[in-house]
Formats: sequence, structure tokens, C-alpha cells
Amino acid sequence: MKQKAQREIAKVLGIPVEPLDMESAVTRIREECDKRRKGYICLIGVHGIMEAQRDPELAQVYARATLMVPDGTPTVWVGRWQGFHEMQRVAGPDLMLELFRREEFVHCTHFLYGGKEGVADELKSRLVQRFPWVRIIGTYTPPFRDLTLEEEESFAVRIQELKPNFIWVGISTPKQERFMMRILPLLDSSLMFGVGAAFDFHTGRIKDAPQWVKRAGLQWLHRLLQDPRRLFWRYLRNNSAFLWHISLQLTGLRTYPQTEINPRFTGRSQTIADR
Repeated sequence: MKQKAQREIAKVLGIPVEPLDMESAVTRIREECDKRRKGYICLIGVHGIMEAQRDPELAQVYARATLMVPDGTPTVWVGRWQGFHEMQRVAGPDLMLELFRREEFVHCTHFLYGGKEGVADELKSRLVQRFPWVRIIGTYTPPFRDLTLEEEESFAVRIQELKPNFIWVGISTPKQERFMMRILPLLDSSLMFGVGAAFDFHTGRIKDAPQWVKRAGLQWLHRLLQDPRRLFWRYLRNNSAFLWHISLQLTGLRTYPQTEINPRFTGRSQTIADR
């Protein structure tokens, strides 16, 4: 049997990130859907990379993802430095809207998981109003803590009954990535997406930044000004550490071992039909 060609990977402090833009990301997702493969998609930015530096288990979660998408301008800059000149930022909120609006995904069903009380239902209403053809077949607002075993089993039963094609998970990094890898084997859903604050962006709780702010890599500052109490220490800790470590990597003063992509997940895990 002919083996699948190895994926191209940008190495960002040892964390693998694929050199994608919006169009190539959508193409890959469409291929996964057409082949009815199941998996989860991680959108990786500075916050996730630095969390993975501190937690090798999170690095493995990223390495087992169906797609490792560059969500963050600094991540893209590093990829371009390594020769991936077509690489562009693919933000979770933008990818979400792109899949909802595309004609090739009009047959897909969606499930919204995340947000504070009432946010997922409000998001459903807004998306259906904006894209009348969209079929959102369920929502779930999880508790702030991790689900108990019984709650996870109950959630899995509901998903087994609804069988959505896509589950959109908005519970922040790294919680959402760990949740997706843990729950996926119990589900018949094709793909799960960790989209972070997308629920709040699309319901107006967070104001989106202008395009020039995003291109300049300053969206973090735009968000910090909206929620300084919650985000100040996170950005101070992660952004300063990222700048230091990426400077060491790019100048060759330090080598960051590449997290090995788990071959069991490459090309993707089992298909629904094989379960």
C-alpha cells in the first residue's frame, strides 16, 4: 500500500504547525468530510504554544490533531521565516464563518459546545439568521470545570443520537484541546474544532480587531484593552516568554526538540464506518 506523503510542518518551539492559509485549510477539511474521517482540529497561537512548552501532554494533543492550523500572526511569521511563504493566519472565528458560508458544506450539521449560559443558543440564532441554510442541531453549555465521567457519557449519548458532522468547541485553550482528544473516541461526529473565543466574537461580547491590527500581530493588545483584568498576566507571561524563546530558536542558540506527530493519527484516526 502506498503511504501517504508526509505533511509539511513549520516548527515553532518544537510544536508542529502546518503552513496553511484559509483556502488550503478549507480544502483539507473538505477532504476529511468526503472520506468521513473523524478527528479534531487545533488552531494554534502563542498562548497554546507556550502552554505546550510547559505541558508535554498538551504538545502531544496538538501532534495528534487532524489539522494544526496557524491561529496567530507570530506563528505565521515563524513559518515564513522557515520558508513557508504562503502561510497565513487562520483564526478560529474566521474559519468558523468560512465553513458556515461555503456551499460545499451546506449539507453538514453542526453542534455548538461552549460559552457561558445562553451564549451557545444566542450564537445559534445569529448564525441561522446570517446563514439561513445552516443546520445547527444542538447546543450545550458546559460547566466551568471539567465534565465528570457521568457528564461526559451523557454528552456522548446525546451526540450519538444527533450525529452532527461538526462540533464547535469554545471553552478556551488548553482546556478545549484536551477535551476534544479525550471525548472524540466516544463520538460519531466527523470533526471537532477548538475555536476558543469564537462564540464571544460572533455574539458581540468581544469586539473584533481591524484587519491592520491583525496583520501587525497586535490583536492580543486589542483584546487586552477589552478585558485587562483577565488577560494581563496571561499575555505578560506568554508573550514575553515566546519572544525570548523564539529569538533563541531563530538565531540557533537553542534547539527545541520537535514533538513527533503520532502516526496513529496521521492521515487520520479511524473512519466512522470502521468503529
